[in-house]
Amino acid sequence: MGLFVFIRKSKEEERQTLDQGLAKTKESFFQKLTKSIIGKSTVDDTVLDNLEETLITSDVGVETTLKIIERLQERIRRDKYISTSELNSILRAEVAQLLRQPQDRFPKDFDAPMPKKPYVILVVGVNGVGKTTTIAKLAYRYKQAGKQVMLGAADTFRAAAVEQLMLWADRVEVPIVQQGMGADPASVAYDTLQSAIARQSDVVIIDTAGRLHNKVGLMNELSKIRKVMQKLVPDAPHEVLLVLDASTGQNAIEQARQFTQATDVNALALTKLDGTAKGGVIIGISDQFNIPVRYIGLGEKMTDLQLFNPDEFVDSLFE
Repeated sequence: MGLFVFIRKSKEEERQTLDQGLAKTKESFFQKLTKSIIGKSTVDDTVLDNLEETLITSDVGVETTLKIIERLQERIRRDKYISTSELNSILRAEVAQLLRQPQDRFPKDFDAPMPKKPYVILVVGVNGVGKTTTIAKLAYRYKQAGKQVMLGAADTFRAAAVEQLMLWADRVEVPIVQQGMGADPASVAYDTLQSAIARQSDVVIIDTAGRLHNKVGLMNELSKIRKVMQKLVPDAPHEVLLVLDASTGQNAIEQARQFTQATDVNALALTKLDGTAKGGVIIGISDQFNIPVRYIGLGEKMTDLQLFNPDEFVDSLFE
């Protein structure tokens, strides 16, 4: 028997979850921002220097921070005068611009019709970032929305990975294809997709190995998985979802760099935002890699995985 009762959250409840999940990031950021402008009425070089430090220590990242500072300097040159009271709204607009990425290829909501059937999500990421629980939450949210979901346990290098995904599949009450530890990941992916087609599944979510110490090996493995899936679904996978732990800050950016070099990542999931003050890493990752953040994890509940909405994120962060 499954352990979860399928209860939908209202938009208001989801917004409340977002506000609560960003509380630590927001508190830390605005404490630093306040200190950076204290005693100042206009934005000058000292304020900009302090702001640069604030953004970097908030895990926005050096490259993205410098981009924001340069834009502020351009505005000062143009307008001649910016009051410190205006800084919040100006920063808000800059961050919003950096976060907006085209997401037209993806379903706009869990309830929305899937653009392809089956819609295939290939999940990548190192061990420990919340990859397995993110897959479980995705399966839950799509099932909650009335979709038929199939899981594939293609992380066959760790027995625990297969066992954990089987446990989650049982809890969420969705079918899973697995061949145990040591099986060929591409074979698991092929069988999963074949089974999903036979069952007329709407969504297929396939876990992959979380190894990063051998980038060439990872690249070859993911390439093989992609090729065998395309024998059944020519444009699969539709999402190559990289799961990152937001609480690791700059380490998440480094993982994004290595995985994007190893495979064609086209979507990101940021987990554990509720437990960290490093939520600013979303801004840096979105800007530096030009890959849309697709999902954010804001707590341990199955409903705490949300589709990322840049405007709502900025509204919550800057309110």
